Amino acid sequence: MDDFRDVTLASAGDPSIAIRTEALTKSYGELTAVAGLDLEVRFGEVFGLLGPNGAGKTTTILMLLGLTERDDGLAEVLGLDPARHPLEVKRQVGYLPDDVGFYAGMTGRENLRYTARLNRLDRAETEERIEALIERVGLAEAADRPVETYSRGMRQRLGLADVLLPEPRIAILDEPTAAIDPVGANELLALIRALADEEGVAVLLSSHLLLQVERVCSRVGIFVRGRMVEQGTVAELASRMPAQDLRVEVGCDGEPEAVRGSLAAIDGVRVIGQDHLDPRVWTVACEGDRRRELAARLAADGHAIFHLRSTGVGLEEVYRRYFQQAEDMAEEAADASAA
Repeated sequence: MDDFRDVTLASAGDPSIAIRTEALTKSYGELTAVAGLDLEVRFGEVFGLLGPNGAGKTTTILMLLGLTERDDGLAEVLGLDPARHPLEVKRQVGYLPDDVGFYAGMTGRENLRYTARLNRLDRAETEERIEALIERVGLAEAADRPVETYSRGMRQRLGLADVLLPEPRIAILDEPTAAIDPVGANELLALIRALADEEGVAVLLSSHLLLQVERVCSRVGIFVRGRMVEQGTVAELASRMPAQDLRVEVGCDGEPEAVRGSLAAIDGVRVIGQDHLDPRVWTVACEGDRRRELAARLAADGHAIFHLRSTGVGLEEVYRRYFQQAEDMAEEAADASAA
């Protein structure tokens, strides 16, 4: 730790930024868990760290909380270096681990009161806030039951209330909906989104559940083998993909060979095939957005269009493509080193 310089980041001073890192790096022996991470998370947004288990998401979170030391790079949380000021960071940041722990024999309410005492919160104000949070996370009927009787989803709800009790400016959530049923997960995601939208909290959410991340996150960062290979909104990530990877579904009435000929005649469009359930629906690969050209050509050729939409621009497809690209590059680098 003595080697760390007490410096600010080059772009510091923007009050809208809650978390910022530059070239943040952490290794465990020969394994590089996080490599050269550049990250910014702003107040009022939910930023999703997206990647498989072992990609470096939890290690990143631990460095931001000052719970593990970085090897290199810079980090600021609320303008503080978490490696030098871990206690000050923890006072203003709420952290929900992937498997939150409580005193099993105590009730949910008693656990929240214990957290309040640890944070030296005003007792009178705390009781009102605990009651409000219990209602907010949907635990009113279970608040006075022992936590050992809670389901995983109920413990995660209690964990979110525990995180929010000290009114943090930042909430860091590690796999908050893992092993929760779909209804419970949706309700928890709505609460998380409301934190950013209504209270201006900066939320950093780690997950491998793609559809849930897409629903709740303002921006996402894709982690592969310790590296952030891309970040931005889902639309931004989709727009950066190679043009030939963009797919479009086209549904139109007409003689199949005639429709195929019309599609194939459009510059930059390659016919992939027909839907096996509805042969009137075709999938084509486009070099860029060719939907206007597709519609114009099909209409000009007398084909009635009833369906036209882009596919492959959802987070699941974006992630799959970036992940595969990063894996291929890593394998090529390994082969080159072995040669």
